[in-house]
Amino acid sequence: MKELPHDQVRTLLAVVDEGTFDAAAAVLHVTPSAVSQRIKALEERTGRVLLMRTKPVRPTESGQVVVRFARRLAALERDARTELGIPGGAGPARLPLAVNADSLATWFLPALTRVPQSPPICFELHREDETHTAELLREGRVMAAVTSSAEPVAGCTVRPLGLARYLPVATPRFAALHLAGGPLERRLPDAPVVVFDRRDELQDRFVRSLARDGTVAGSLLRHQVPTSEGFRDAVAAGLGWGLVPEAQAEPLLRSGAVVELAQGRRVDTPLYWQQWKLDVPALALVAETVVAAAAEALHRGRP
Repeated sequence: MKELPHDQVRTLLAVVDEGTFDAAAAVLHVTPSAVSQRIKALEERTGRVLLMRTKPVRPTESGQVVVRFARRLAALERDARTELGIPGGAGPARLPLAVNADSLATWFLPALTRVPQSPPICFELHREDETHTAELLREGRVMAAVTSSAEPVAGCTVRPLGLARYLPVATPRFAALHLAGGPLERRLPDAPVVVFDRRDELQDRFVRSLARDGTVAGSLLRHQVPTSEGFRDAVAAGLGWGLVPEAQAEPLLRSGAVVELAQGRRVDTPLYWQQWKLDVPALALVAETVVAAAAEALHRGRP
């Protein structure tokens, strides 16, 4: 393959980060036509389609390779400029990170406040389910991710963070109305349930774990609430039962706003930190800080 021109590579990264050709043009201070021409020239040079022209734009499998290269190149160039004292090299490091909503709402943001800001670091957080954050690594959209996958993405390292614990809870009124009059494993599958989104299977897995044969289906009455705080509030309001992160559930339990549905039955989800194998000081600093904070906030052991 011929040499990849850096201006074309940077343009591809800008399009992926900004989502559209017009937005990338504004960031690069060029015309949308120039952006289109650079992407076309890069695709001709590589002999591959690099972008899916959707909204937002998404990289193809080949495009992901170039995006990862572009992001590594940008990080290395910034570090080199800083060390050489070249003007423009002392700007803040930009770190795109993927994190699941529950971590974001509980322990992850406090962890980022511990990261030293000398030199300054800008965080670009992408919220995604922990079972899908690794996909953002594959696409080159982020440099590190909190994920439930112990299998490293190509070109990445993996470190265990700990176990995120969830408690099955509901309001006392909801429990009396929907769960009384029979064993929990019989009543819970038909009770209204709160889920994060269509991909959230945590509640269904818990229901199946109560059944001896594990074949019970989840409720058809499912309320989708796609924020961690909103999920907690929906359960506390009595809209349905749900598995709430321990840190969010404990204050509600102490106040009597909710009750545990199955004493001693918790759901532990293992979390891992995956990051690119890249010698970027800012990334290494964030990784050490996040791992240390997770050791304090999450549980140890096996799920």
